[in-house]
Amino acid sequence: MRLYLATSNLHKIEELAAMLAAAGLDVEVHTAEAVGGMPEVVEDQNTFSGNALKKARALAALLPEDGLALADDSGICIEAFNGAPGVYSARYAGENATDEENLEKLIRELGNVPNGKRGGSFECHLAVVAPHGEERLFIGEIFGTILRERRGESGFGYDPVFLPLGKERTTAEMTSEEKAAISHRGNAMRQFLEWMRDTKIQGGA
Repeated sequence: MRLYLATSNLHKIEELAAMLAAAGLDVEVHTAEAVGGMPEVVEDQNTFSGNALKKARALAALLPEDGLALADDSGICIEAFNGAPGVYSARYAGENATDEENLEKLIRELGNVPNGKRGGSFECHLAVVAPHGEERLFIGEIFGTILRERRGESGFGYDPVFLPLGKERTTAEMTSEEKAAISHRGNAMRQFLEWMRDTKIQGGA
């Protein structure tokens, strides 16, 4: 079967493709470019699952019968901000904000938050939609502390200030393999891969 990634975010494509390749499943992995590009989708839902499903459905409508659309919606949720920025993580500093601008705003707005109150989590909601309408959701989380200063050059987004619970390095200081082993996206992907191994779609039935 063929799996199509419903995102134009190169960082997410790299992470998802690497995890799929490491799983060793008999699946062809494609970007949305293989079917003419990702349709324009307004991410106006108030949940990660809602946005992920909306993106996956839009791409699934363009796929062949043996295709499967996989969409990711994820972000950082800060306890001191009652879960914000959440679904607005990618545009926290503005509609067309860069990762650096979003990170700068988070560091600045958390500046007066004391140690011990700087908890947060990354959430990833993966939506899978088949052309015939079957849908599945897989949700992964990782909890940690938001640092006051950046550490590390790997990863993307808010990784340089996210220190997972029980770890001494931020997700930006980890290798891609180390990060995938514990990350929100890695956790959601492992659930998806388990489903892929068990589902009739993978078995061709």
